Amino acid sequence: MKTNAWNNYSEKDIIKLNEVADAYKIFISNSKTERESTNNILALAERRGFKDLDYYIENEIKLKSGDKVFVNNRGKSVALFVIGDEDITKGINILGAHIDSPRLDLKSNPLYEEEEFSYFDTHYYGGIKKYQWVTLPLALHGVVVKKNGKKININIGEKDDDPVFGITDLLPHLGNEQMKKKASEVIPGDKLDILVGSIPLKLDSKENEDLVKKNILNILKEKYNIDEDDFLSSEIEVTPAGRARDFGFDRSMVMAYGQDDKVCAFTSLKAFLDVNRCKKTISCILVDKEEIGSVGATGMESSFYEDALKEICVLLGHDSITTLGRVFRNSKMLSSDVTAAYDPLYDDVYNKRCDTLFNRGVSFCKFTGARGKSGSNDANAEFIAELRSIMDEENVKFQISEMGKVDAGGGGTIAYILANKNVNVIDCGVGVLSMHAPWEVTSKSDIYEAYKCYVAFLRKI
Repeated sequence: MKTNAWNNYSEKDIIKLNEVADAYKIFISNSKTERESTNNILALAERRGFKDLDYYIENEIKLKSGDKVFVNNRGKSVALFVIGDEDITKGINILGAHIDSPRLDLKSNPLYEEEEFSYFDTHYYGGIKKYQWVTLPLALHGVVVKKNGKKININIGEKDDDPVFGITDLLPHLGNEQMKKKASEVIPGDKLDILVGSIPLKLDSKENEDLVKKNILNILKEKYNIDEDDFLSSEIEVTPAGRARDFGFDRSMVMAYGQDDKVCAFTSLKAFLDVNRCKKTISCILVDKEEIGSVGATGMESSFYEDALKEICVLLGHDSITTLGRVFRNSKMLSSDVTAAYDPLYDDVYNKRCDTLFNRGVSFCKFTGARGKSGSNDANAEFIAELRSIMDEENVKFQISEMGKVDAGGGGTIAYILANKNVNVIDCGVGVLSMHAPWEVTSKSDIYEAYKCYVAFLRKI
């Protein structure tokens, strides 16, 4: 069995580990949605000299070794490239993660009043345990786009002087029947509505309907220039309110919302930016919609990444159609996604010999999927052997793991999508406790080892 990583760290290692963890806490606290993540990713990249690929396309500027470019896909996913010294047909090294997380979304006509309470109607996004979302302080993040195209950014509930919102629950004194229900039925999806106000608007007229709702609309108009119809063209996400925190007396862990999969997105991005330039072209993909199947124009199933590679091939002097297949065939990728960390309180659904253990380093998952490996990439042994050699050479602590007992369930990642393009791919990420809960927990040592792993992959593969 792999030993606890903390036993082998030097004082220098601890300093670097804490630097990575502290930077991560800042990033994830300010990147609760895919839009916020993309903005922060691009800001970091531009400070490192990256330019929009469209700049090269529009000005007909050829790419050369050392050029750094990004593709901003609708403000909700991003791909970054550093052009290497080798011909791109020799393949590229790719890190790929997702930046969406389970949450609640406001519906298109969300605001209503019931018995002098005003609510936002929601629809949950991704796999959540609905009962975990009640009685928490919640924040609103997103955008409202006016008919004239003006975009209003929403971020309410994160500052100390902001109001917060929440979902009420039934008191135990009246909850006898509720407590008899299955966990999946205790809080139905239609009761995940956000309480947003209770003061009625004072009117001189005899009009007396929905006065609390009218008061909320007045506040929205006065403070944010939002009319009720503007919700029709909005994307507002409901997340837990609050910042990432150190977890435990020894501060060995991080508690934060959205660590699936921003813990791997951040470590992949940091490794990518720190490596800076390699013999091969390197790329980092950070995408939306993984939690609902990688669908849509901003998900990994869309053609945006393939289209970007075609443009890059052309700007490098290649025919994009014939070149792209060679690029994919010779490329290698770490699908940087989290996995379930073994939890001794729930030992009955884990296989301790094969599952990810806290503080044992980054976790390679040969296959994900469910039960009979359904929907899995199932990486090949030759690629794993190559990675093992590099990790040992670079003193990266790693483990090979699965996700629970065979028939206990399962999960998926973006790995299969690039594998379907003939790319050599394996899942590789950080173990998480309480995955998909409003607040998830990770190990700082595993975060650090993931960062080291991604650096080693880009430099050595």
